[in-house]
Amino acid sequence: QVQLVESGGGLVQPGGSLRLSCAASGNIFSINNMGWYRQAPGKERELVARITSGGRINYADFVKGRFTISRDNAKNTVYLQMYSLKPEDTAVYLCNLNWIGPTNYWGQGTQVTVSS
Repeated sequence: QVQLVESGGGLVQPGGSLRLSCAASGNIFSINNMGWYRQAPGKERELVARITSGGRINYADFVKGRFTISRDNAKNTVYLQMYSLKPEDTAVYLCNLNWIGPTNYWGQGTQVTVSS
């Protein structure tokens, strides 16, 4: 079994920063993709950023220049550093781990609220 545990969400003022972490444990295939999605109330889940085990990165257009994704393969952990947060970034942020199989795992989600 694979488990994903997220941390780092919270309440922040517009323009502020937060860092999310997601640690994966269990039987994990070494060649994989880790990423962050988000889902706001009444909206569909959307990709924020993802990174392969080889370091290739994709960002959604709405976070380019504001968010940075990184990972520590030795710890099976992915990070999302968020800067210049906006109220429209408010959502539940979910960690995702997948590899060819198809195999797809989700974390429980962490709430990010951007409000003054």
